[in-house]
Amino acid sequence: MNRVALITGGSRGIGRGIALALARAGHDLVINYARNAEAAQKTAADCVALAAAGGHTIRARPCPSDIADPAARQRLIDFARTECGRLDLLVNNAGVAPEVRADLLESGEASFDRVLAINVKGPFFLTQLAARWMIEQARADAEASGPDAPAFAPPQIVFISSISAYTASSNRGEYCVAKAALSMLTPLFAARLAEHGINVYEIRPGIIATDMTAPVKAKYDALIAEGVTPIRRWGSPGDVGRAVAAIAEGAFPFSTGEVLNVDGGFHLRRL
Repeated sequence: MNRVALITGGSRGIGRGIALALARAGHDLVINYARNAEAAQKTAADCVALAAAGGHTIRARPCPSDIADPAARQRLIDFARTECGRLDLLVNNAGVAPEVRADLLESGEASFDRVLAINVKGPFFLTQLAARWMIEQARADAEASGPDAPAFAPPQIVFISSISAYTASSNRGEYCVAKAALSMLTPLFAARLAEHGINVYEIRPGIIATDMTAPVKAKYDALIAEGVTPIRRWGSPGDVGRAVAAIAEGAFPFSTGEVLNVDGGFHLRRL
């Protein structure tokens, strides 16, 4: 039986990179998406093909769900239960930027509410639902232990945040506030779930080449060339995917609440 990962916002960009990396490692996948069914279906098909090329047989199931909506979050968890029967890894990746990059003194409440609902409230309450299931599942796994029972590592949770958690961008203040709040979910859930053997991690990407950063490509090209990151290149969704795969493979069993910077060294303070 394969381990199962649920990835929110898994159809494109960083989410797709994570899905592909986990498929390569032989995980069954629930690929959540909000609107783009075609992209989700393509990612699912690509994951199955990539896994097969590496000798794995996996399932990859797309599931539409707006994680800002309580009923939709419950349907997503119910879908994972019905389709896969268990959950070994939750990756809270879904997130949005403001629809308009507005000056901090001009940004409106509607944009603030939208960004916070998707980027913070959704992951908070989805993780709450998933954690309850994971605790129940861990107990069932322990009770079923025996020579013929499948061996599963404890479940894990990952939050995908951003360097915007601590980097001020005054033309998208609501996004920075949301990522800072999201970053706090890692120590909160890590502290609460450690007694159940569930480790929680934050991955903090830097400048990653995705649809979200495409409109400001020229700006970031120049910043990278000037050395804003010691590693002078754009990050890729695959860079983030490899970090998630390392966690999923149990590379950090004695760590929880940790932040993994996947940012080309942006977080370094240099003189």
